[in-house]
Amino acid sequence: MGARTKARKRAADILFEAEQRRVDPAQLLADRVVTPHTEAPVPQYTVEIVEGVLAHQDRIDEALETYSHGWTLERMPAVDRALLRIGVWEVLFNDDVPDAVAVDEAVELAAGLSTDESPSFVNGLLGRIKEMKATLLA
Repeated sequence: MGARTKARKRAADILFEAEQRRVDPAQLLADRVVTPHTEAPVPQYTVEIVEGVLAHQDRIDEALETYSHGWTLERMPAVDRALLRIGVWEVLFNDDVPDAVAVDEAVELAAGLSTDESPSFVNGLLGRIKEMKATLLA
């Protein structure tokens, strides 16, 4: 697993944990940076992802709600929600990551962390958002 893939997984873990525990994700991130709870420190890219998702969460969630065709955010599995938020942030707000890589990484993480249906759901939804990128950023 590459460094960025590990950073994405760590970001998904933090976003998921914060939601499940109903704690502030920014505070949880800060706590994990100080006390990682693993042998490895929190990667800088994890910090960038979580901070980026939080900075743009309203727009990210709006895009997810708009293009999910009948799925509310609340209805999505929590792991998928975290992975989709990361994927949307990378597609829309991180020019360092090619859109196709952002989608592929989210799909791969969904395959390893979520339900059997999650990879195709994540792929379809991020694919739609990728197609609408110019409109969403206008």
